[in-house]
Amino acid sequence: MGFVSEFKEFISKGNVLDLAIGVIIGASFGKIVTSLTDDILMPILSVFTGGVDFQNMFVTLDGKSYATLEEAKKAGSAAIAYGNFINAIIYFLIIAFVIFWVVKLANRMKKAPVEVVAVPAPPTTEQQLLMDIRDSLRAGRP
Repeated sequence: MGFVSEFKEFISKGNVLDLAIGVIIGASFGKIVTSLTDDILMPILSVFTGGVDFQNMFVTLDGKSYATLEEAKKAGSAAIAYGNFINAIIYFLIIAFVIFWVVKLANRMKKAPVEVVAVPAPPTTEQQLLMDIRDSLRAGRP
């Protein structure tokens, strides 16, 4: 099998196509969730936290004081940016919550599998004859 035909067979498998579609939809969904987080939920959260900017919460290890994390980085100071970590946790919780609701709604929209009840077929003439023989033997008749 040549390289081109082997590659064509690999690409045409359902799993590869499903994965590609999933990645594309996932990227688009990621943009929607990012917009929801940045443009809608974080401003509401900042109202509840009194407008605290978590990005500028940091501790420098050289003991000097800087107004922003960006200034500390420009000065070459090592800094523990715990505010960025808090932001990452908040983003994760929001994204996990949104994904939970999307999956919950998707599962609700799925149709329940239809249960097929098999109706037993009537016995064939041979089976009926054998059942008659069995019944007559049980009754003690020849």
